[in-house]
Amino acid sequence: MAFPLPRGLTPSEIGFLAEMEMVTVVPRQRLEGLELLGGPIEPLVPPQRASLPLWLALLLKRQRRANIMPPSWLHPEPLNLILEVESQHPDYRDTFSPPPPLPGQPSIRDDGLAPTARPQYTPDGNRYYASPPFLPQNTAQAEGFSSRDPPALPFHWVEMGNMMLESASDDLVEPDQIRRLLKDLREVRLAKMRAGTDVLDAAATGGGGVALTGVGAMEVGEERGFLTGVVDNLRKLGASKEQARREQMAEQRANGAYDGAQDEEEEDYMEF
Repeated sequence: MAFPLPRGLTPSEIGFLAEMEMVTVVPRQRLEGLELLGGPIEPLVPPQRASLPLWLALLLKRQRRANIMPPSWLHPEPLNLILEVESQHPDYRDTFSPPPPLPGQPSIRDDGLAPTARPQYTPDGNRYYASPPFLPQNTAQAEGFSSRDPPALPFHWVEMGNMMLESASDDLVEPDQIRRLLKDLREVRLAKMRAGTDVLDAAATGGGGVALTGVGAMEVGEERGFLTGVVDNLRKLGASKEQARREQMAEQRANGAYDGAQDEEEEDYMEF
């Protein structure tokens, strides 16, 4: 008998997708170009920077043929700022810090501007909108971050941080501090996800959805079972209350104490 697969993606599958993120490398020796499924890779010439998929960058790093430049958010100072926003900022006590803007979107500090994603085109001329991991959210930026555009966690921040700490810790600035900050961030954001029982109750009764703006891929994958389990149990509780109400109404009809106005309430009541 085959066991049913879990809902959604498993952590290993999420990590596999994160390996397609583009990162910046500094080659240590000349390497010929490659033809990959995701597109051609230009020849690597030291000390010129190049953008490579994370899986290829990690392979070259293990072979000591290239160094990986950490993205602008994977440094102690920006991680400290993000942790401060997540834990102390009054606007984000129950929500998550905003993610990086999509290509073509205005800065999150540009008030009054409607965000509009910029479309991209295939060689055949078909229009599409890129999404992680096909966005340059983990490439190294020469200018780093500024007060106008504060650092933000990308969609695959958990996987990216763990892989860099495991395979390229010598390319990071103060890796021990980065490891501690990433752990603190995961704990703070996990507590936020598990504290929204009121929102989950409203979602289970048809009163709205659960806002997950800014939540990473691994966070969604790890908490999917908890969130869906809570919603399913709340729906079962709501269904039992509805059944008890119907039985009470049937008893009132049998005893002649039924009020016809309750029919209208029953029509407006949403069944689970």
